Amino acid sequence: MAEPFVDTDVFIRLLTGDDLKKQAAAFGLFEKVEQGKLRLAAPDTVIADAVFVLASPRLYRLPRAQVAAMLSRLVRLSGFRVSNKRTVLDALSLYGASSKLDFGDGMIVSAMRLAGAAHVYSFDADFDKVPGIARSEP
Repeated sequence: MAEPFVDTDVFIRLLTGDDLKKQAAAFGLFEKVEQGKLRLAAPDTVIADAVFVLASPRLYRLPRAQVAAMLSRLVRLSGFRVSNKRTVLDALSLYGASSKLDFGDGMIVSAMRLAGAAHVYSFDADFDKVPGIARSEP
């Protein structure tokens, strides 16, 4: 039987505490995962959505490093299956350490690294600041 999936809103309630009842429920869910009593799954887009919501200046305004640290801890749980887990964790690290590279671009850089690629076509000059990556415009 496949693991149940978890949605972005569960992460948001868990990490922000903006609804204490929902935070407690989300905590209980991830506590079961941490204890090995439950396995969960999510596509990488759920993590991308959580990054966007948590760091958004119009929503929670959390610092990039804090967002990366909080989400990395959850993604690393052995009972939590995230598609492209290695890429997601590397992208969170890049995102947390950079003031310019957004999470989506971090996913591209991480995927490139795993594939052994060093060249990207993009109009986004933020790639120019990533060591080992060469960018050119189409």
